[in-house]
Amino acid sequence: MKEAMFYERKEGGRVRCNLCRFRCLIGEGERGICMVRENRGGILYSLVYGKLCAESVDPIEKKPLFHILPGSRSYSIATAGCNFRCRHCQNYSISQVSPHSDIQGNERLPEDVVKQALASACRSIAYTYTEPTIFFEFAYDTARRAREAGLKNIFVTNGYISKEALTTIAPYLDAANIDLKGFSEGFYRDIVHARLSEVLDSIIEYRRLGIWIEITTLIIPGLNDSEAELQGLASFIATNLGVDTPWHVSQFYPTYKITDRPRTPVETLQMARDIGRAAGLRYVYEGNVPGAGGENTCCPSCSSLLIRRTGFRIESNRISKGGCPDCGAVIAGIGM
Repeated sequence: MKEAMFYERKEGGRVRCNLCRFRCLIGEGERGICMVRENRGGILYSLVYGKLCAESVDPIEKKPLFHILPGSRSYSIATAGCNFRCRHCQNYSISQVSPHSDIQGNERLPEDVVKQALASACRSIAYTYTEPTIFFEFAYDTARRAREAGLKNIFVTNGYISKEALTTIAPYLDAANIDLKGFSEGFYRDIVHARLSEVLDSIIEYRRLGIWIEITTLIIPGLNDSEAELQGLASFIATNLGVDTPWHVSQFYPTYKITDRPRTPVETLQMARDIGRAAGLRYVYEGNVPGAGGENTCCPSCSSLLIRRTGFRIESNRISKGGCPDCGAVIAGIGM
């Protein structure tokens, strides 16, 4: 265990956790909504510090991040737990922790992770699979050492971190793929058990702090796939984050507690992509449908094919010195 950051003591032995936007008020012997932060004697502890339940080398495109160090590898880590209760979670076996359960994981130190990332020829460390916010203390300690070693740091996140926590890690955080799971409070309330307004505020804060952002929306038939909702989402990205912000619209497949919905039709993804482009977005990608052509990067100025992708593999990359070799237009991102 490790004493948690971002909490305050309250009356009656309770503590207020200020790590994420739920700001849980936690009684003695109880845990927050993430189930991995526990009040013991008026001290809030992280139960997952250094307890990795997942650790692997991934293509950075798997995050998905298409505009930071394309073709590179990212050392990906996670601990158990999450502050969301998404009914369609693809990693529910590690994200959903039972109350008072014993937290399992392989013991690691921050320097161990950095050493393995370097030994694996990775150029970044991704805090991913579950929710990096809930293992903040370990992510923060690792990110600082990673920066010293010349590695980039990446969050793959639901965007519910508090402003004070995000401000603390921002100097060491290079990029984030943020799930914007839908664009209605009803969807977030019923499917995610959170508030859309808090996610939008967090995404804007990421942008304000200068962290490179890519947005992912998993489109679920009949739940968040209406034309009006997708138009609102695309408009939010263009207006608040900028037209160079990549938007990944991904295919849903039945899992966990949502098995009564079909896979997302490719036509729906194409509609979302058209909506994004109509809103002015320069980089809109179709995810989970490898080989369909929707994962390629084209020049937003002359439409030349620049990066051809099949799944997480780059087949060709024509970008030269961060720009299009045909017209010279700058391609937004980091290390393009």
